[in-house]
Amino acid sequence: MKKILFFLIAAVAIIACGNAGTETEKKPTSKARTASATPPKADGKKIYKQYCITCHGLYGDMGASGAANLTESKLTVEERIQVITNGRKTMAAFKSLLNEEKIEAVAKYTMELTKNDEEEE
Repeated sequence: MKKILFFLIAAVAIIACGNAGTETEKKPTSKARTASATPPKADGKKIYKQYCITCHGLYGDMGASGAANLTESKLTVEERIQVITNGRKTMAAFKSLLNEEKIEAVAKYTMELTKNDEEEE
């Protein structure tokens, strides 16, 4: 009985050790390494829909809770970044929720909501 038990333990050990070298490790390709090294860029539209749509609306013109009408805003991207970061009037500051990259992405997206005077002519 001891011989059978010893044989089974030895067989399991050999099989376990033998399989360790048979699996090939999958190394990431150069594309995969590049993708993982470079974080994806922030999606301003997605972030806007998550945080801003409640007051500004889908098109930026809802004005709920005193929100500015973004379709008529004359603010530059830099000024919008400041407002999003620090808040203004009834708007809360987002510096504790969003990093600089995300705030900039939202500010740039809101520029797309602004009606261009040249388009109306």
